[in-house]
Amino acid sequence: MNLLFSDTGATDLKTQVEALFEDQLQNWDLARANYLGLQKAVTKSLPFMPHAELRVQFNPERIYSTSAKVDSKSISERPCFLCPAHLPGQQKAIPFGEEYLVLVNPFPIFPRHLTIPIKDHAPQRLSGRFQDMLRLAKELDDFVVFYNGPRCGASAPDHFHFQAGNKGFMPIEQDFEKLEKTLLLEEKGSRVHAMEPYLRHVLAFASPDPQWLEDQAEKAIAILTGFEPDQPEPMMNILASWNNDHWRIFLFPRKAHRPWQFFAEGHEKVMLSPAAVDLGGVLIIPRQEDFDKLDLETCRDILGQVTLESEKWEQLKNALKNY
Repeated sequence: MNLLFSDTGATDLKTQVEALFEDQLQNWDLARANYLGLQKAVTKSLPFMPHAELRVQFNPERIYSTSAKVDSKSISERPCFLCPAHLPGQQKAIPFGEEYLVLVNPFPIFPRHLTIPIKDHAPQRLSGRFQDMLRLAKELDDFVVFYNGPRCGASAPDHFHFQAGNKGFMPIEQDFEKLEKTLLLEEKGSRVHAMEPYLRHVLAFASPDPQWLEDQAEKAIAILTGFEPDQPEPMMNILASWNNDHWRIFLFPRKAHRPWQFFAEGHEKVMLSPAAVDLGGVLIIPRQEDFDKLDLETCRDILGQVTLESEKWEQLKNALKNY
């Protein structure tokens, strides 16, 4: 299978990606249909404080990701859909560095939605790949790059990948600029904030120094690892973007994969499996009945169930300030 896309002479990744989108939406039937369908997606707003909101997107095509079985048995019994040998015949890729492929996601949330897996089959684990995320965010500076942990919304926890979607889509991007924040650490223009109160706990890192960012993120991850010492990686989702002259990283510490409503029956069921985009403020709902009934109080309850409990959040903040 001739997977690599080479119909552009551009050397910068942004231009290559735009050419890839044009090609895939013209020549790949599945992608074209789903991106056209996304234009008809219905969204509603749930304001929860002055100048801050959640958005709910009704997106039926995302049911495959939302309902994905990610237990070890189910994963072992299906072919890995991110391995190059199993990608659809019409799908094309752009190489990024030696290890990664940049793909158009055929089941989009964003008007421009990318999946960026490594070529080899290896588990979803961020260790050793933080700088790759920063480099992607800088080269794709009109995108937000995101990472879903293997127990926090990654529908392929057995194959390492990032995703990316165009900037301006998630409310947290604007909320960070407008809302009050708690400053935890400041060093030579680099900062770590806690966004609170904000329905979910989130750390925000900002710096032009990639090593400083990695060092501070690793401190936070080490503290979270102490809460789950028997796991290879703590539960977390991460958003990363380049903003003119610095990176901004949002880290959402987690305590659960899915809320009880996901497993309920009848009217109480809500098929919502929160991952990075949901925590960024856009809740992806694949069923019409859930979209119609979802209100702010249910969202508040769901986000409270899956993000870090208050006691450990305070421990995390204090440990970061005194690390």
